[in-house]
Amino acid sequence: MDEQRLDLLESLMAAAWPALESSTADGWVLRSAGGVTQRANSIWPAESTSDGPAALRTAENWYAARRQPVIFQLTRREENAPLESFLDTRGYSKQSETIVMTAPVTPSVPVPVAPAAKGAALRVEVGDAPSDEWLELWWRVDGRGGEAEKVIARQVLLGADSLYATARNGEGVAVGTGRLTLVEGWAGVYCMATHPDFRRQGVASAVLAELVRQASAAGAAALWLMVTAANTGAQALYGAAGFAEAGRYHYRQAPLRRAFGAC
Repeated sequence: MDEQRLDLLESLMAAAWPALESSTADGWVLRSAGGVTQRANSIWPAESTSDGPAALRTAENWYAARRQPVIFQLTRREENAPLESFLDTRGYSKQSETIVMTAPVTPSVPVPVAPAAKGAALRVEVGDAPSDEWLELWWRVDGRGGEAEKVIARQVLLGADSLYATARNGEGVAVGTGRLTLVEGWAGVYCMATHPDFRRQGVASAVLAELVRQASAAGAAALWLMVTAANTGAQALYGAAGFAEAGRYHYRQAPLRRAFGAC
């Protein structure tokens, strides 16, 4: 993957999942959203800093004021190698390796014909805001925290214009979710979640197919999504739908002694 393409993908991902508060430290973008989700609470080194130690001190103080740990989100790319080495010397751990996948927009992702629970076919509804039902299901599957954190998560979601897909079985039960965010002619797939009782029944495929159709209708030229490196099942689903790996990123978190600026 060429560096310009990685620049674009990083910019798209930042716009599609915006923090509630941000600042800068000599080329680094500092992001915070009350600790809800790593991306919205991490440093994005959008540009190389001229003074790493000074920028890190600024970042540590900024996150200390918010009682949050210092976390970097780093794409696997040559430009980040010096920063990776610098963080190694500071004892930053590596976490959450994630694969970025892309695909051209086509209407060819098949809607599964396999029935959902109790023999009822799936249907997918799309709205321009996350309903309480949508949010409850997504948070149940992917959320980290309680009601207060869920409120913050909703604010993060609403920070970018998006469409929200809800899959229902024949009884009208919400069994799956997805989010499509349009940025700069691209479409990002987020918040893919399936109710634990309805997995392996074509729910995710149905949601993905609908999101691809919505992207096509909106005139998007290409799609992107993120999936953890450990989630081989989801990778297989996306690969079958035409997605291919375009890059990887991971997080680097400060050791506890540095988490809130203490030395």
